[in-house]
Amino acid sequence: MNNSNLWEKYHKTRDKMIKDQLIRENIELVKIIAGRLFSTYKNNIEFDDLVSYGIFGLLDAIDKFDPLRNVKFETYAYIRIKGAIIDQIRLIDWVPRSVRQKYKRVEEAYNSIEISCGRSASDEEVAEILGIKINDLNEILSEIHSYSVISLEEKITNNPNFTIVDGDSKKDPEKSFEQEEIKIIIKQVLKELPEKEQKVISLYYYSEMTYKEISLVMGVSESRISQIHTKAIMKLRSKLEKIF
Repeated sequence: MNNSNLWEKYHKTRDKMIKDQLIRENIELVKIIAGRLFSTYKNNIEFDDLVSYGIFGLLDAIDKFDPLRNVKFETYAYIRIKGAIIDQIRLIDWVPRSVRQKYKRVEEAYNSIEISCGRSASDEEVAEILGIKINDLNEILSEIHSYSVISLEEKITNNPNFTIVDGDSKKDPEKSFEQEEIKIIIKQVLKELPEKEQKVISLYYYSEMTYKEISLVMGVSESRISQIHTKAIMKLRSKLEKIF
């Protein structure tokens, strides 16, 4: 039985044996997504835990997937698996209070400059507002990195208007239009970032490269990539507040 026939049969019968087969065939996708997130949160959570969280997303995706709609299951399942993992990470409250406080202070600094100047903040401006040196700012960016990543991904993943487009705009043209408009705006926002930050965001989110791979491409350390990524996220969140 080919894959499309398998999905059609499960969609009609909800046969448990077919569901078990679909789980086995797609468990590798869960591991891939969990592995990518583990590279960010490995100091705070176990890989097997991330896989367990992702399986809940896979089960939900299998039950809700409609093979008659114009979208691949892998595309449909990806955001649900990732969303399930992020939801669970958020619920276990693994971030120390001190890190949350530092994150809030830095985010407020970026936001204030964005609002007052109508542009992204520079390192010097943020450091001045915080009353610290550039080196100290970089240390803070490294420290709050994991929390900043999940805060952006959670915002996008949980936003009802920013989901994987199902490819059939005739069934819901208004929703499809809104999603495409948001994606266009996000691309425009990315263009406002400095070149290095654009490149890191592009390689991490679009090319799905790890920090180690990005560091080799850009010729800087993984810790520096982490700092650049965090700065870019802060600026993106500030700009996306106006959209979301």
